[in-house]
Amino acid sequence: QVQLVESGGGLVQAGGSLKLTCAASGETSKDYTMGWFRRPPGKGREFVASISWSGTTTDYEDSVKGRFTITRDNAKKTMYLQMHNLKPEDTAVYYCASRNYYSGSASSDEFTYAYWGQGTQVTVSS
Repeated sequence: QVQLVESGGGLVQAGGSLKLTCAASGETSKDYTMGWFRRPPGKGREFVASISWSGTTTDYEDSVKGRFTITRDNAKKTMYLQMHNLKPEDTAVYYCASRNYYSGSASSDEFTYAYWGQGTQVTVSS
């Protein structure tokens, strides 16, 4: 089992920045693809970004490309999402997720992720 805890959410004005952190514990997560997803108000969960176990491969949803950066520090069992130029449409609960098997790729498919955090709220005011 892998336990995931997100932090770093909050209220920010449009154009501002936030950095989300996902801390993993339990069974090692360093070999697993990890990702960030979000659930906007009244909508379903959607893919944001993903990173391979080595950190060398990343994938982003089109609307966040160039604004968000996903990274990980396997020694610290931590994943990050740096968000710049935030927009009101980025408002959502953000979740980190981890697969439970080795894969060298990033992935936007939420159904391939076995472990999920509880989420952290990001609110962007206009």
